[in-house]
Amino acid sequence: MADLRDFIVSKVRVKVIKTFLENPPEMYHVRDLVRRTSEEINAVRRELARMEEAGMLKKEARGNRLYYWFREDYAFFPELLNLVAKTTGLGQNIRKNKEKIGKINFVVFSGEFIKHLPRKNSDQVDILVVGEVVLPELATIVRHEETIRGQEINYTPMTRDEFDFRKKRRDPFILGILASSRTLIVGSEQEFVS
Repeated sequence: MADLRDFIVSKVRVKVIKTFLENPPEMYHVRDLVRRTSEEINAVRRELARMEEAGMLKKEARGNRLYYWFREDYAFFPELLNLVAKTTGLGQNIRKNKEKIGKINFVVFSGEFIKHLPRKNSDQVDILVVGEVVLPELATIVRHEETIRGQEINYTPMTRDEFDFRKKRRDPFILGILASSRTLIVGSEQEFVS
């Protein structure tokens, strides 16, 4: 299965990037990153310095601590965010259990969902799953992530025929997904939008 380590050689950097991008709005201090990554403090400091020099991170002193956060204006932020969404947490669980979930054509996460931002409105969907879905399996995986996040996840399963029909009819729900920020966890972007 694909992993960030396929692209990034430093295991410490992989863990630090995962920590930052699993919850992009969050700020972390060095000791917190050491706890979350289970790596040596000097290795974490070295990677933070390299990442800051590369323009990936910002830092700010608060009291006697330095806090770091990932820069959304970093040139490869969207690509790294997509990689982390696919290789960690719910994205990883869905990809790993794809066969149990059914014959899946597409799994799409909204941009707000992967960035841990609040929904713009209450009926906005966090996850769209298209294909022949085994609902109890999908529900179990989603409930596990809801427990971790401490919030409800709004997901919508639909068959491929329904998706294609609604797309041809220019259904507002489908057009909203197509027009918004999203990450395809399973499936081809070209096939999804065509």
